[in-house]
Amino acid sequence: MDAQLGQEAGAPQLTVTQAIANLQQTEDNGDRYYAAWWLGRFGVREPEAISALLTALKDEGNRDTDGGFPLRRNAARALGKVGDPSVIPALIDCLDCSDYYVREAAAQSLQTLNAKESVEPLVALLAGGVEAAVEVPGKPHLVQPYNAILEALGDLGSDETVAIVEPFLRHQVPQVKNAAARAMYQLTGKDEYTRSLIETLSCKDLQLRRSALLDLGEIGYLPAATAIAETLAENSIKLISLKGVLEQQIQQENELISEETCRVMALMDSLL
Repeated sequence: MDAQLGQEAGAPQLTVTQAIANLQQTEDNGDRYYAAWWLGRFGVREPEAISALLTALKDEGNRDTDGGFPLRRNAARALGKVGDPSVIPALIDCLDCSDYYVREAAAQSLQTLNAKESVEPLVALLAGGVEAAVEVPGKPHLVQPYNAILEALGDLGSDETVAIVEPFLRHQVPQVKNAAARAMYQLTGKDEYTRSLIETLSCKDLQLRRSALLDLGEIGYLPAATAIAETLAENSIKLISLKGVLEQQIQQENELISEETCRVMALMDSLL
């Protein structure tokens, strides 16, 4: 339990015991914040680590100037990475947190954990539909983390969620529209919902192009492979996207490597 795990360059060296102890103490919020990240980064599944992270989800001491809960955010992210389904109820409870970023982190972790039981509470965050999905005055975000919610529902949802997700295809924020398109493709399997993602690959906004690349990689959309490789963006991101396409294609093949798989691998080679 006390062996040191691999570290990021320049990051403090820790053991699991030290990370848990740092998270449980209350004197230094920076150490606690880092410890929560560290436990998630290395997927520590020790019962003591999970217990400490669950306690951190209810922390009241670490507050930012806007009243948010930075430690809770890191704890919610970490619990998604440790991969223990027993934490799902606590993450669902976080969807009611007043902190936008805690709700976002919880939605992303529930998606990672394949928490089907979270579909109903995730849907509840979409109450009011597109009309209610507006900016919070004085804040750099909408009233809910719609991207994270829609992406989670794409992975976790069913036919019943299609009618709830579909209206967000017409949201004024491009990232929300793209998240809805990604989810609709996952829920229905219809190619028509990928068009906006592919069109985004040629838009003027680099950040949107990056986002669309990652979305297409997450859904493993093979017909977009060439467009992905030709997008004006960093090769590293295009490779991540094509890796997702390749993995999806390989999963679908039962025999020898297909011509399509070889084509994706050739596109990846061209970017190296």
